[in-house]
Amino acid sequence: MNGVPEFSALQGTVYVGQITCSRWSEGFELRHRDDAGCAAEALTLHEDPEHAAQLALYDDAGAYRPLKTAPNLRHGWRLVVADEAALRLALDLFYPARLGAWRAFAAGRLAVTPLRETLGRQTGMYRVAGKLTDEQADALVGRFCRSDGGCLRAILWRQDAAGAVPSARLPPEKFDPAHDQTGGKHGPDTALIPLLCQEACNLLVAEARAVVKGERAGS
Repeated sequence: MNGVPEFSALQGTVYVGQITCSRWSEGFELRHRDDAGCAAEALTLHEDPEHAAQLALYDDAGAYRPLKTAPNLRHGWRLVVADEAALRLALDLFYPARLGAWRAFAAGRLAVTPLRETLGRQTGMYRVAGKLTDEQADALVGRFCRSDGGCLRAILWRQDAAGAVPSARLPPEKFDPAHDQTGGKHGPDTALIPLLCQEACNLLVAEARAVVKGERAGS
């Protein structure tokens, strides 16, 4: 499948982050991509799309997941939903606001904010984050946002209004919406809905504050 996949016309498989979505009877089935080859009876069945919120809450070890686009989604479940509305609800709970960002991007309407602008508008205890140096920013973004252990979003923002790369420590693929940040493979009957990052998240801002205050190493 090419272009922007519509769930209503889904015939093959759509990958969203660590989730695979496919047709199931009259509805859709979601599961962890690592569990794609597992027998259905080997996975815990869920049929309420709102269960996605609980499935996204903790990793396999039971640790809380503050960043829902981190590559640590728990395994061992399958979620079967009745229709496209339920599918969209489930995906929004797994990856909050990412479907909306993807659709805005596909329509050419997604606003992107440079890191310096995001840091510069912070107030209160986070105002100090604006003092992050370029060297600290390069190290922090390279550590915090990497796809292998950090975040699965493709970064669209730049470090500043001049267009400086967010971090030279990240590969070019990290800034490519067409690249599967999980490193997964695709066939002719699969499509990818990328997880996009149009602005530095609150967790990155908090890390920037900690680096400036010396509470966290930048590298």
